[in-house]
Amino acid sequence: MATSSIIKFLDSASSKSSVRYAFYLSSITFFATIILIPPILGIVLKWNTMAETFTKPSLMSRATTAIYASFAIAIFVSIIDVVAGLPVAWLVARGRSRWLNVLDTFVDIPFIIPTATLGYSLLLFWNRPEGISSLFGGNLLSPGWLLVILLHFAFSYPVVVRVMAGAILDYKREYEEAARTLGAPPFTTDRTVTLPILKPSLIASFTLAFARSISETGATLIVAGAFENGPILINNLKTAQELGYEGALVFVSFILIVISSLIFVTIRLLGPRLKMPIKKVWPVTERKLSGSRITNLRNALSLIAFFLLVLIPSLFVVLPAVYAIINGTLNKAVVGVGIWQGYWQSLILSYSVGVVATLLNTIVGLPMAVLISRRRLGTKLSSILDVLVNIPLMVPSIALGVSLSIFWRSFAVMPEMVLLILVHLSITYPYLVRSMVAAIERLNVDFEEASRTLGGRPFTVFRTIVLPLTKYSLFAGAIMVFTRSVSETGATLAVTELKTAPVLLVGWVNVLLGKAESPIPITPLDVGLGCGILIAFSFIILLISRLFARGKGRY
Repeated sequence: MATSSIIKFLDSASSKSSVRYAFYLSSITFFATIILIPPILGIVLKWNTMAETFTKPSLMSRATTAIYASFAIAIFVSIIDVVAGLPVAWLVARGRSRWLNVLDTFVDIPFIIPTATLGYSLLLFWNRPEGISSLFGGNLLSPGWLLVILLHFAFSYPVVVRVMAGAILDYKREYEEAARTLGAPPFTTDRTVTLPILKPSLIASFTLAFARSISETGATLIVAGAFENGPILINNLKTAQELGYEGALVFVSFILIVISSLIFVTIRLLGPRLKMPIKKVWPVTERKLSGSRITNLRNALSLIAFFLLVLIPSLFVVLPAVYAIINGTLNKAVVGVGIWQGYWQSLILSYSVGVVATLLNTIVGLPMAVLISRRRLGTKLSSILDVLVNIPLMVPSIALGVSLSIFWRSFAVMPEMVLLILVHLSITYPYLVRSMVAAIERLNVDFEEASRTLGGRPFTVFRTIVLPLTKYSLFAGAIMVFTRSVSETGATLAVTELKTAPVLLVGWVNVLLGKAESPIPITPLDVGLGCGILIAFSFIILLISRLFARGKGRY
């Protein structure tokens, strides 16, 4: 009864223009004050230091080279992500086996592993004797740009699959069925009908993968070696305490934001006008490509690429966890002996912050997604807002954390927990908004107009038309927010002394790599078991939520 009363009240209130405007204004205010202004103001406060970079030719050369490397890798990896991730997303969304629920959850695993741990895992797999290098009698891949590409592919791949799987599940198949009724083979139908309709989600997945790559710091540091992109340059200068590093931080962050914004504006303006490059149809050839043998081969190759390049390298660090269970390390972890004393508190803290960030971003992100996708503020303002939403994604995590810390600590004393939640809100907010903007843009606005013509109030239209047709994308966005929050390391380190599970595990990894010291010995078994427990709990949570959301075999 209480829920019904609340819904009736919201239905009634939404018909008043003043209430709607106040609601949208609140969403914009939250975005501006909590998400947008803090990281930008943090850069502006150090604006005068940028001049130091221009007076040092060698530093300027390093900065421009690092910026070029950032964009080259981000664009290349994002394209490969879309090409490799789309078939798996299609399989997850259209497959009928219940085991696909498990595959769907496996896809999120690189997203929930702490970034530094993920980098360490890939380094072990590709470079150290413990990994695949043992089969070749030496180091298969040395730290450098190629290992950075494999790493960025591994952690940005889940973003593409998650967005596209949600889009395909949201998509109603009437148009496909009509095309097939007219004789079009499945391959032709998917190429000429389905993919053009899913174009906003393709653009959104590329954008998120690009932004994820351009801003990553922690994991890249472990596998980069002498290679430098923007975030690595900032960290190297800061670590070495080189004169002018603050100016380089501001300069690199500023250029990354400006160029990325221009790229996003270009995508935003030209994306809706892009057409499928090949309109011609080859009935005989495409009918053969639609056959079960070709389809199974495509799925098999996609799964092999996923397991060999993404899942196995990401989970390689967890293998010692199996031996840790046998030799008694698990018993020490359960009772909290030695380094395990604070592990469980850190785990609870990580999940608590992740749940709060997901709920708050869902509440405040949905109105923003509607504003952008339905052009409530006009085409120009909505496009500008769409670009601004991506800024927290484009700022390197190390710079974002520093900027947010400068901003929030300039006010009255703020509880550490509140500060931690605010930081995670800033980092994860764009994931839900981007996912939902793409989902709502796919919807035919005629459905909403028809409902309003029949007397539907705005909130009624949203909860009975928009939400049911985009619920899978909403769930996909919520998963990305939760997993991104649970795995966040760099910005957390910059703003608080609280130790989330990823921060704790990063400290353990640094001890193993000789970058830090610990009064209590730390072994690879400890790191493997710690990562394994975090991944296992996150896997179970995601699997249960996904099974619950699907209901009767659907997502």
